[in-house]
Amino acid sequence: MITRNGALTLLAAGSVLAMAACSGTTAPSSSGSGGAAGTAKGGTLYYLTKRSAEHLDPQRTYIGRDLANENRLFYRDLVSFPIETDVKKGTTPVPDLATDTGTSTEGGKVWSFTLKDGVKWQDGKPITCEDLKYGFSRGFATDVITGGPNYALAYLDVPNKNGLPVYNGPYKKAGQAEFDKAVTCEGKKITYHFNKPWADFPLAIASLRSFAPYRADQDKGDQSNYAIFSDGPYMIQGTWKKGVGGTFVRNPNWDPKEDTLRKALPDKIVFIEGLTEEIIAQRLIADSGNDKYAVTDRNVPPAFYSQVDSNPAVKARSTLVDAPFVDYVLPNFNRVKNLKVREALKMSTDRQGYITARGGDKYGRPAKSIVNPVLIGYKDNPNFTAPPTGDPAAAKQLLQQAGVPMPYPITYTYQGGTPASDNSAAALKAGWDKAGFKVTLDALTDTYYDVIQNPSNNKSDVMWGGWGADWPTQATVTPPLFDARINLTPKSNGQDYGNYSSDAANKLIDEAAAKPDVQSAAAVLNKLDDLLGQDVAYVPLSVDRFFFLHGSGVTNYMQTPASNGYPELGSIGVKTK
Repeated sequence: MITRNGALTLLAAGSVLAMAACSGTTAPSSSGSGGAAGTAKGGTLYYLTKRSAEHLDPQRTYIGRDLANENRLFYRDLVSFPIETDVKKGTTPVPDLATDTGTSTEGGKVWSFTLKDGVKWQDGKPITCEDLKYGFSRGFATDVITGGPNYALAYLDVPNKNGLPVYNGPYKKAGQAEFDKAVTCEGKKITYHFNKPWADFPLAIASLRSFAPYRADQDKGDQSNYAIFSDGPYMIQGTWKKGVGGTFVRNPNWDPKEDTLRKALPDKIVFIEGLTEEIIAQRLIADSGNDKYAVTDRNVPPAFYSQVDSNPAVKARSTLVDAPFVDYVLPNFNRVKNLKVREALKMSTDRQGYITARGGDKYGRPAKSIVNPVLIGYKDNPNFTAPPTGDPAAAKQLLQQAGVPMPYPITYTYQGGTPASDNSAAALKAGWDKAGFKVTLDALTDTYYDVIQNPSNNKSDVMWGGWGADWPTQATVTPPLFDARINLTPKSNGQDYGNYSSDAANKLIDEAAAKPDVQSAAAVLNKLDDLLGQDVAYVPLSVDRFFFLHGSGVTNYMQTPASNGYPELGSIGVKTK
């Protein structure tokens, strides 16, 4: 989850796809051979990107790229996903900080893990059970630790009051006794008590950083957003600067004999933020200087396709795979309250124009649901029947039936600042304007989700979003996005960016959660998706793809389930000779 928020993805049938319960066992297809083989340690790897990291605090992170990078470099978890392109292996948790992948009792309502001996923080102090407990506790302080996957909080066996847990985190400590009963420590053994079965809890640990340990003496609350304290193979050199990046060097207290999961090949990894996608493409195509040792999370812009495809040497360093994400737009229910207006918006949305502006079939294909088609039990949402280019004439009739003044003014907020994003917004605006809307484009060029997650955002009528499943079920798509009980608080709407709230939707979410298996749960969640479509809680745009380049000096290049389709920093190295 960018989010493109979602966390975990998987490789299937030549694609990097949302991990949720997908079959298929092949590595992603690519237009080239990937990075050269090599396991030599040393050198410097460069990570070129445009987008600033919004959070590097483990309990606040909920962006697929950052979740993956954090786990490979500086935040370990009880269990993690291995460095594998094989689907079955790559989506099966393995022990990391823990001695095994956990023991469950009471039908999956209670889970216990035991820490390994010899696991340490960057200052050499041992990681303790209390560090694990404290890390999880931080997520309950939803007024301080904002932005993370707060739906995980709903599972813990603590009482609720007014729809929220009575425990409010380690800073105010209301309900502390209830939390202490739900998460217990006995030496190196930590036990979690949930209020309902959570059979796939190890998948949640491996996918998210919500359960990562955190040292209480290092916690500065909301000032800890970029304060990285490592228990992985790398540690920050100096400080992380938003919009600039940071440099990671080896953590002297990380033991490769104890942590056999991460290869940690480069001596240094330098993140460079704030580059345009065009500059990144130019530099990687030129492949000179330090850029020979660079990777990126940014798609090749459409204007550079011919330079890649016509040059065999460049094409060999490109990869084209299905991404885990679905792009969508959603109305702000605090502002767009008329159903007919929302239906007109849905009917006039030009999905094909959006995709064409983003890069055509190298970017994606029209989506028919916010759920990725790879997930178990997927069905097209029956409410999105307009042609891919939209139907402005039919939409105009709906807008007239709404009885609102026309042209109807709306502000569309999106993650902008690149030609592709701005052109795709213009394509959506053109379709909506034809239907009788008067669209003002609002491009956010710095951080994005922290803006639209603010309930006081009273400017946006329609917003852009992107989502990928956290682990292999539909339960990690529509429930976390549209359950108002876990999202809507005075200071955050969580992942419910459109401020949607429906008792009928919540009832279906609870019904799905009570099902004994993912297949029967999927049938209920399809009903939920149908309801969301009827309410026009969202409008799907595209099922996405990744078209990336990397430098000729990069070795062991791969994109894995654990890396969410981005460069796998647990395996990648650089040529040192």
